[in-house]
Amino acid sequence: MKRAIVMGGSYGGLFAARVLSDHFDDVVVMEPDVVGADGLGRRAPQRHQLHALLSMGHTQLERWFPGITDELVRSGARLGAGTDVQFYLDGRLKAPVAGARMLGATRPFLESHLRRRVLAIPNVRISQTRATGLVFRAGGVVGVKASTPDTEDGCEGGETVDAAFVVDAMGRNSPLEDWLVRHGWSKAPVDGMRIDLGYATAAFRRGDELGSTVIAHSSPGPASDYLPTSTEPGALAAVEGDRWSVVLAGYADHRPGPDREEFLRRMRRCVAPIRRVADLCEMIGEVRTYRFLESRRRVHSRLTRFPSGLAVVGDALASVNPVYGQGLTLASLEANALNAYLRSAPSLRDPAWDYFRLAEAVVNSAWQLSTAADLAQPHVSGPYPRGYRAQKWVADRLTEASVRDAAVNARYMGVVNMELRPKALTDVRFLARAARVLLSS
Repeated sequence: MKRAIVMGGSYGGLFAARVLSDHFDDVVVMEPDVVGADGLGRRAPQRHQLHALLSMGHTQLERWFPGITDELVRSGARLGAGTDVQFYLDGRLKAPVAGARMLGATRPFLESHLRRRVLAIPNVRISQTRATGLVFRAGGVVGVKASTPDTEDGCEGGETVDAAFVVDAMGRNSPLEDWLVRHGWSKAPVDGMRIDLGYATAAFRRGDELGSTVIAHSSPGPASDYLPTSTEPGALAAVEGDRWSVVLAGYADHRPGPDREEFLRRMRRCVAPIRRVADLCEMIGEVRTYRFLESRRRVHSRLTRFPSGLAVVGDALASVNPVYGQGLTLASLEANALNAYLRSAPSLRDPAWDYFRLAEAVVNSAWQLSTAADLAQPHVSGPYPRGYRAQKWVADRLTEASVRDAAVNARYMGVVNMELRPKALTDVRFLARAARVLLSS
């Protein structure tokens, strides 16, 4: 196959480009922003926030870019396993999960290494252009209209680049749906859940104050009715440049603001590792805030017609509550779905229904997990799935058991880290063990 175009050079776009390079002679990534060697320059509003790479995301990163973990660590990232990775629930430290690894790095740092790897592939190139529209012929996409930095934005002008296949990786606010409607196609149905989350990230100088700790994460649970009554929800990661990256989160009126002193006060209401950083480490720079109003997913499989030669990845497909750290991992798993679809030798003159079914299966697992947790917040008004009260009661008991028992926690964290699907928590033997743990306490 000749040329594929990826519209957007985000994490998801770079993963898509890596996959496409195995199937097309020429892969063009259209990215309008000038991105420096340090990964900075992309105008993504959340780029300075602490991002988590779940265990499954780390596995996929290494699968598609072999040896990149060692490269990242040599450049300053931290790799944690065992007791280096700490999860707290209602202020209680959970048992470590054997074999689980998590990487401490900022998103710009991670993307910069990913970008270098992608650009080292002979048939991949990045074009500093902005996609402004699609070219259609005979019911399919056959090219992309693009403008250069000196071309006026907001129109479908500029050059036309032919393509056999196009991937939308333009993020949550992608204009793709408007382009489709303009040419007579329907928008994909959208599922949404308003959560009104706010979070803020700050950097601190890192010494040996926490020993070998790489990740510390704290969240409220059943004991506090999922509210920040006893401890503030937050997380820290040891990242490149001998820094701590600390994020605090809150819903509705409890959203953190940009004030440095307020941020430090809230850190001192967190679990011990985060309190210690607040007391002993110097804050570097400003506190950066971000607001996330609604989880949203587009379900293309509900459409009856869709142009051929077109796929959607990353936040343009689904954007879920970032508190659970699923975004980067979702992007890599969607790239897996894209690879599986292309390996099946599909006709590119037909819509990519098989891709969307595969990708939506991955998204559905993340959506099920995140929205079920969001519904525990009193300000979230639904929609509630059938049987929600019974499901929540069981989920609360499993969460409690995961604090007390290492084996229960291993299965529980396997689902949280997207290594297992949520149905893994419905196994009869697993439920029986969790029940025994609760009855014996």
